[in-house]
Amino acid sequence: MSTKPSPVRHTLAYLVGILGAFFLVGALVWGVRSLLQPAPLGEDRAAVRAKALAEIRAAEAEAMSTPAWIDAAKGIVRLPVQEAMAIVARDWGQNPAAARTNLIARVEKANAVPPKAPEKPSAFE
Repeated sequence: MSTKPSPVRHTLAYLVGILGAFFLVGALVWGVRSLLQPAPLGEDRAAVRAKALAEIRAAEAEAMSTPAWIDAAKGIVRLPVQEAMAIVARDWGQNPAAARTNLIARVEKANAVPPKAPEKPSAFE
């Protein structure tokens, strides 16, 4: 009998050692990755965004269907679209020139720039 191990046994031992090392490293990588992986981004954001969108659409629907004061000092009112279109059709149908001047006057009143505060005179003047 020979006391020398056969080359097949050496090759098999190396193969088992290499495969075991690969398996061990793969298991460690998978374990560390599963422990350190953060929660997916945007998981809870979908519900938050859906709620915000519903609130915005409800506010828009309310703004489009109910009259309200925008600026009481300037006399600017928000009207429902159907009512505003009826007023425009009535005014422009009766007298377009008067409706145009009225519209221009209202735009100038709504977008009027407030008067500038007087500048302080320089101390050196």
